[in-house]
Amino acid sequence: MSELEQYFQYLQSEKRVSVHTLTSYKNDLEQFELYLSRFYEETLLTATTMHVRSWFAEMKEGDMSSRTIHRKRSALSSFYKFARRKEWVSADPVKQTTAPKAEKRLPQFVDEKGMGLLLDEVIPRDGTFPLERDHLMVTLLYECGIRRAELIGIRDTDIDFSKEQLKVLGKRNKERLIPLSKRTLEQVKNYMEIKQATFSLNHDHLLCTDRGLKLYPGLVYRKVNSYLRKVSSLDKRSPHVLRHSFATHLLNNGAQLNTVKELLGHANLSATQIYTHNTIEKLKSIHERNHPKG
Repeated sequence: MSELEQYFQYLQSEKRVSVHTLTSYKNDLEQFELYLSRFYEETLLTATTMHVRSWFAEMKEGDMSSRTIHRKRSALSSFYKFARRKEWVSADPVKQTTAPKAEKRLPQFVDEKGMGLLLDEVIPRDGTFPLERDHLMVTLLYECGIRRAELIGIRDTDIDFSKEQLKVLGKRNKERLIPLSKRTLEQVKNYMEIKQATFSLNHDHLLCTDRGLKLYPGLVYRKVNSYLRKVSSLDKRSPHVLRHSFATHLLNNGAQLNTVKELLGHANLSATQIYTHNTIEKLKSIHERNHPKG
């Protein structure tokens, strides 16, 4: 087994990173490996700080975003820390480098009026499985602020009707509990009855395709993107926009930052604080409209 294969196995079995993160790290390390081979006839284990800086400079000259270069640096840093523990290298070539500072982008979100329109009118609940599934899918993404992968992973037994809560499995297999409204619980019950009457399932996943198979990421993205187009002109119309909307609306309506952090499943408060920028912008707008000296 090669050094890279050992590293990727470590990421999967011990770090338990997501499939998305694993794929990104693989691509980044393979790109750097190809760069070293083409321009320096070096390998990952013989690379120096100069080689790393040279790669960063070439990417910057090629107009690659600072955010992407920053992610690639993280991938290299993680690999070389592992390599040092394994004593494959004597020094970390990334340690003395810096990547261009990533630009901070405020999360895009749908306003409360748009979300009301989306759930009340755009996705009609007509008793058919596809539309009942679509409505519940969007409802859970917005009401619970969960990630797409968390939505797909929900099983029937993760809904606790007596305690009125949902259990989700987040990043690094961390579980968290999210409260559900009585209205949503009734919707879940209704959906489950329709699902049971429509399919003979061989799995216990809550949400499934029109053929009764387990939901997959591409379907969730296409459905959400299609519905958001009808209520929003945002550049991004992904499932994550509903998570951003959830957090922003909670803070705009007085929720405590720590509470939102726990609901989102963030490891650090700093990850949640980005939503306060949108809240401050709203306060500025209200101040300008209503203050006599605004």
